[in-house]
Amino acid sequence: MESDSIKERVVAPISTAELTRRWKAVREVMKEARIDFLLIQNNNDYLGGYVRWFTDLPATNGYPATVIFPVSDEMTTITHGPSDPEKAVPAPWVLRGVKKRISNPIMLSLNYTTGYQAETVVEELKGYKNCRVSFLNEGAISSGFTQVVRTHLSGASYVDITDKIDEIKAVKSSEEIEHIRYTAYIHDQAMKACLETVRPGVREFEIAAAARFACMRLGGTQHFLLMGSSPAGTPFHRFSPPHSMNRSLKFGDQAGILIEASGPSGLWTHIYRTICIGHVSDEAQKLFEDAKELQTLAAGMLKPGTDPGEITDMANDYLRSRGYPEETRLFAHGQGYDLVEKPSFQPGETMKIKAGMNIGIHPTILTERASGRICDNYIVTGSGVEYLSKTPREIFVV
Repeated sequence: MESDSIKERVVAPISTAELTRRWKAVREVMKEARIDFLLIQNNNDYLGGYVRWFTDLPATNGYPATVIFPVSDEMTTITHGPSDPEKAVPAPWVLRGVKKRISNPIMLSLNYTTGYQAETVVEELKGYKNCRVSFLNEGAISSGFTQVVRTHLSGASYVDITDKIDEIKAVKSSEEIEHIRYTAYIHDQAMKACLETVRPGVREFEIAAAARFACMRLGGTQHFLLMGSSPAGTPFHRFSPPHSMNRSLKFGDQAGILIEASGPSGLWTHIYRTICIGHVSDEAQKLFEDAKELQTLAAGMLKPGTDPGEITDMANDYLRSRGYPEETRLFAHGQGYDLVEKPSFQPGETMKIKAGMNIGIHPTILTERASGRICDNYIVTGSGVEYLSKTPREIFVV
């Protein structure tokens, strides 16, 4: 049951029943692979969603958060904070399924502290001489953590079951899908705020600020906002990062706006639209219509059992047949507690499409004179997709 403090203080808590569903599914995989402990560490909630998925508590701001997840016991969390056990953070009321909270003043900018959490893990597990351990996505965990654990828990066996956990995490429950729908609603409102802000003389960062405020006002937790602008007849191949969003828009300009935000629950979606001041060039309109058609074709292939590589191949065939450059980055991808999660639509992906996945599709077509982009999210169903955005799929003119 959720405590009164969780109900009062947490904006959109995941239910204990949903957390229990996740833990049960993971432990079934652990038993099958004979894994005694999962070791989980993240330091952000952009591309670090494992900690939140297991605990409903995000890792943020570059401070590592570590979770020991046993196959047959409750979790231990190790977070940045005071080393005094009586003052360990976070507060006990915010966590469920956790029997022990440990904190220490680790900061990745201080080299001598980077092993603190690993040393704590070693201390907690030293009594399990021949245990079997799996790091979750070891390549994304700091080497200062994994090296210490492997060196000092030398009697342990290390087996990677990340792909099996990712399969569980990628398929969303009905509760998660409801939260994702609300996140998509936040994006619609943020794009509306951008439309109301774009005009001659406004600077790019002011447009981004309008989107960010709309996200925060509706309970959004993180916001990854990029945009680019250019005069008609020239492309904006790259987005401007926040420190270089100082360009003032002029009559005839086109602005491309990408909003990627997580909702109050921590679950992500994203959206991209083009806004023009005064008019749309014929070439920009043509590129957009082709990008929209490609997105529609890809969404039509999102059926359980489909290999993402088939959709990527279709997209590149489409682009080549019209004389456009192929997609060499990321054509589409899953989203959940990570801005980008499996399955990804690029070479190397092994996960197949399943019902319940949240997939963002963002075709990009670039020429020397114009850009054509669109981005939206789709929930895969048993027979097709649910389109999440209510923002019209068009170029907006103000």
